[in-house]
Amino acid sequence: MSRRPGQSQADYYRGVPTAPYDLIKEISVVLAVMLVVVLALAFFLSSPDIPPVTVQTWAQAQPLGLLQTATSELQGTSFSADYGPPYNHGTGAIQTLGPLQPQVWAGIHQPVDPARDDVLAPLRLASVGRPQLKVALDTFEAAGAGLKHAWLNSYAGALQRARVNGPAVTVPAGSYGPVNTMMQGLLEDARSGALDSLLMQSGQFYDTNYTGPLLFLGDGDYFTDLAANQKLNGTQWGMMNETGRYPGQSWLWLYTFWYQIPPFSTASNADLMVVLIMGFLSTLLVLVPFIPGLRDLPAWLHLPQLIWREHYAFLRASERRPKGP
Repeated sequence: MSRRPGQSQADYYRGVPTAPYDLIKEISVVLAVMLVVVLALAFFLSSPDIPPVTVQTWAQAQPLGLLQTATSELQGTSFSADYGPPYNHGTGAIQTLGPLQPQVWAGIHQPVDPARDDVLAPLRLASVGRPQLKVALDTFEAAGAGLKHAWLNSYAGALQRARVNGPAVTVPAGSYGPVNTMMQGLLEDARSGALDSLLMQSGQFYDTNYTGPLLFLGDGDYFTDLAANQKLNGTQWGMMNETGRYPGQSWLWLYTFWYQIPPFSTASNADLMVVLIMGFLSTLLVLVPFIPGLRDLPAWLHLPQLIWREHYAFLRASERRPKGP
């Protein structure tokens, strides 16, 4: 019931039960309680403070794995070497659905050459003042493709028989050419932390693009094993987890839900299918006010009456109340 013209506020609310209400006091009390609760939860239920994963920690924990990964980068057999757009011309990670090929259409806009970016370029920078490493690099780069292939294959086989003594890796003698000298230099830089900086040489004043180091880490088992241990894989609802399955971005449950059920859980193009489904559902949500039938569902289900039931009950009670003189 709206106010009549000329009716005062006191007359309008006459007969309506009221009670004193101090909004400022209530807000202050609520904020104080919320602050205490938040601080208590942050103290007792805070997510673990996991140190950042770097190439240095990788080299110290699994030096042999780093050498195997770096060798595969030079061989062109690593995952990132055959990834595909937006990094290179490979096909290993291209996702399509029928005629839909958005990854291919976008093209290569962030070129990545794992052999050059992860091994040769960092070693070239690190060879300054290290004549033995410089000679090994010059020899390798001057060799023909066939000879490089033979050296790398021989070295990759020798790594299967290598001895690991703490951070050091010793391979048996063989015809590796300059490869062992290069790999030992790379491992030395990785252990000292220098390789992390060398991988970030973008030529910009601020280096904030970590694509290269992340792809290098992702090519090895160390990084993927850490993700599995911290429950961050797609099959572990990892998209909405913090480290150690601590609750994280709970609003992402609708995205990560699809990865847990067939056919998405086994499809090689699951990312593309999930993006398309979520795009369709989001568009449907935006267009609800314009779709006949769908926009009428709240009225058919009497949702306004359910939500405002107390208000409607008050109106009915007011209508039954005897009118004053």
